[in-house]
Amino acid sequence: MAVGAGAATRTFDPLPALKEGAIAGLVTLALAIGLVGFKTVDLGRGLELDTRMVDVAWAVAIVALGRTGLALIRMGLAWPPLLGALATGLVWGIALIGGEQSSLRALVPFGSPVVNWCLLGAAVVIAMRAGMALRASRAGAQVTRTDRDKRVDRVGAQVQRVALWLGPVIVLAAVTLPLMPFVDRRIVDLGVLVLTYVMLGWGLNIVVGLAGLLDLGYVAFYAIGAYTYAMLSTQLGLSFWLCLPIAGLFAALFGVLLGFPVLRLRGDYLAIVTMGFGEMIRIILINWWWFTGGPNGIASIPRPSFFGLPFTKTPPEGTESFHTFFGLDYTGDHRVTFLYYLILGLALATNLFTLRIRKLPIGRAWEALREDETACRALGINPTNTKLTAFALGAMFGGFAGSFFATRQGFISPESFTFLESAVILAIVVLGGMGSQLGVVLAAILLIGVPEFFRDLAAFRMLAFGAGMVAIMLWRPRGLLAHRDPTLLLRPGPAGRGSG
Repeated sequence: MAVGAGAATRTFDPLPALKEGAIAGLVTLALAIGLVGFKTVDLGRGLELDTRMVDVAWAVAIVALGRTGLALIRMGLAWPPLLGALATGLVWGIALIGGEQSSLRALVPFGSPVVNWCLLGAAVVIAMRAGMALRASRAGAQVTRTDRDKRVDRVGAQVQRVALWLGPVIVLAAVTLPLMPFVDRRIVDLGVLVLTYVMLGWGLNIVVGLAGLLDLGYVAFYAIGAYTYAMLSTQLGLSFWLCLPIAGLFAALFGVLLGFPVLRLRGDYLAIVTMGFGEMIRIILINWWWFTGGPNGIASIPRPSFFGLPFTKTPPEGTESFHTFFGLDYTGDHRVTFLYYLILGLALATNLFTLRIRKLPIGRAWEALREDETACRALGINPTNTKLTAFALGAMFGGFAGSFFATRQGFISPESFTFLESAVILAIVVLGGMGSQLGVVLAAILLIGVPEFFRDLAAFRMLAFGAGMVAIMLWRPRGLLAHRDPTLLLRPGPAGRGSG
């Protein structure tokens, strides 16, 4: 079969593709037989075991055929996968649109509409990939993974160049979001959640993205900030604005305490120690029950006020509420909107601080430490102080975010600060692109905002989260916006000498 004009005739052997599909089907069978094949059903008189082997068979067949099609596309035989994906997508699309009354409903594999729509999307993706492969073969070119990476790098470079005007546009959109007529309280509350993780991602980006120190215990500083604010506000009656800097300082202090024992560690060893530090903090919060409340946590945490104006319907005697002072009708949306602008301000302050400090000598020292610690020592940079400042400043912003989390929730407990939170924050930094501020925003929206829309479908929410991460790892393993120009460039001076 000839591929493109002037291309040599090649004989395709479908056996490797069939073998790859069969292996994928066997792996799916091994996983699905236990996860999907059996289900306990409560019949009132007790639990009974129900089997779903038809669903298992559908899963094995779909994965095997899909994997075989991808292998054929990679080998240059794109026509069979293209026709198969188009036919399957057309049949499933008509059946799903027609609903239960459709005559093609029996050809739809699963009973859940969400899973079926996801499979329809997968068929569309395979068809698009086969079409692009055919287009490339007709042009006599072969698109490799390196070519795709270079193309995405060029996109990242272009995004970085337009970031000077793209950043203000994003900020303007974020500021005006609660004022839009189509925005309801749920979207604003979701924006608060996403901005919280954006702030955490920017804080961890100092440690991981700039300094290159793999931290798997960042949630510990998040917890320290939250508990510091909770105890100071409930025990001493301090306001949020007084507790906020104190919580950041406490978290920074613990960042320095963590930095000292791990100064000589790198890579996986550093990750293990920081992960252990995060678990130590969580276990201390559980066992130190007379001080932290233990598993019961701390409740009735005061909410922040607007310059002394609380967002309550009936304020204490002699004071005014936010709505009475401004002559507005009372609604709970006022507090949610205020929390949105509060975390937006904290996140923007974190971003401005990071952008400014990375241009200072300490910021360039972080980047040098990330690239080569031995070269840093040769240049006279003190790795000890450099690591400590990175840990302290990153922990400080984690403490700020934890303080906001406590005042937003009104209740905290150790279950809110598990290792999964550290993994999610690290995933936001890595998948967004190491050291990329805008990439952190995009990754937070993708990993936190998108799965929240599946919250009503609790069984598929984490499926959407995992699918998003797998998609990024397959198509952009170095992060969404991994490209970044050096902070400092050496250019020839007027007399041929290098100048900064």
